[in-house]
Amino acid sequence: MTTSPKRPSQQEAEAAVRTLIEWAGDDPDREGLKETPARVARSYKELFSGYETDPKDYLARTFEEVGGYDELVILKDIRVVSFCEHHMLPFLGTAHVGYLPNDRVVGISKLARVVHGFARRLQIQEKLTADIAGAIQDILAPKGVGVVIVSEHSCMTMRGVNTPGSRLTTSHLLGEVRDDPRTRQEFFDLVRG
Repeated sequence: MTTSPKRPSQQEAEAAVRTLIEWAGDDPDREGLKETPARVARSYKELFSGYETDPKDYLARTFEEVGGYDELVILKDIRVVSFCEHHMLPFLGTAHVGYLPNDRVVGISKLARVVHGFARRLQIQEKLTADIAGAIQDILAPKGVGVVIVSEHSCMTMRGVNTPGSRLTTSHLLGEVRDDPRTRQEFFDLVRG
């Protein structure tokens, strides 16, 4: 059994931000920075709120009255805000999430909530893409799932290689969305269209 590390207090988080301000070469007690440690700690609590929830819980309520609908369900252009676990800098973009229902569907807002729940954590984009697809597969048990994320990584655009405008695309396909060439093509056509 894995135990979670002890979470530092708000005061400890603020002290760490003060240390970073000093390390950067500034005075955390000057007027413009006095409240910054508290603001940063509150901001990080919101930005990393994905650790407070299990995104799979959003998929618990489903609907079986689908009138025989058995085609792809795709929610496109879901805003993604996440953080690179290597540099703690944001990556921003969009997710496109689809599934091929078996005998039930989920409210479309729940797909966006799953994306947001997983995104608000430190990670790499590849893991985020796989986690979203896996959650939908585990809970809804559809015939197939497809997730595509396209984003720009600040760790590449603001520092390091400095390539503004470059975007990373990841996809994770499961079941018939992966294995049936026609369904796979339809998924990608709908995501692009």
